[in-house]
Amino acid sequence: MQILYFILAGLVGYLCGSIPFGYLYVRLFKGEDLRTIGSGRTGGTNSLRAAGLGVGVLTSFSDVLKGAAAVWLTTWLFGDALGPALLPWAQATAGVLSVVGHNWSIFLKFGGGAGTGPNVGWSSAIWLWIVPIAFLVMSGMLYFVGMASVASLSMAAVTIIIFAYRYFAGIDVTLAYLAGSIVAGLVVTWALRPNIKRVMNGTERLVGRRAKRRAQQEAKQ
Repeated sequence: MQILYFILAGLVGYLCGSIPFGYLYVRLFKGEDLRTIGSGRTGGTNSLRAAGLGVGVLTSFSDVLKGAAAVWLTTWLFGDALGPALLPWAQATAGVLSVVGHNWSIFLKFGGGAGTGPNVGWSSAIWLWIVPIAFLVMSGMLYFVGMASVASLSMAAVTIIIFAYRYFAGIDVTLAYLAGSIVAGLVVTWALRPNIKRVMNGTERLVGRRAKRRAQQEAKQ
């Protein structure tokens, strides 16, 4: 019976993650298909490119929220049945599957984003302080490096480090959250394979300050 709860937790996570907020917001506010713009992904960065700062922020917030909702719903639905020993594993399962759903949404013919929003979301449902940490890491990387892919990979690594510290320091008595953060980080990395190649080749898309600087340099040429 318990395996059924884990399957259902995964389904809850996947369906929450599959809600394509970026696609919906850009369609609503701009009347355009986000998948045909920029990187073609449906996350906050590409939504910003397509429809401006407001839609980009709204998309990022919604993507974080759906990752958190996957954990909250799993806790509410199956917490009593699974108990304190197994519930963390179900929460981590839902969290990882929310990242999978975001990246390969059933509503977008298995297209989507890179998974950073829901990865932050499910992690913050476990430890709320990940939200301000994510804000600092992501905004700092976007400002100084100017590559959304590098910011996403950095945040995935930071999440793993946080849960590793919490586990080995005895704050989390279960390995579930560390294991979930590692798997989710691998999912994010897998989705960003093309970006990693472009970073290594020096052809990755820039955003923010560095993008403006490159545009100015190209205009002068």
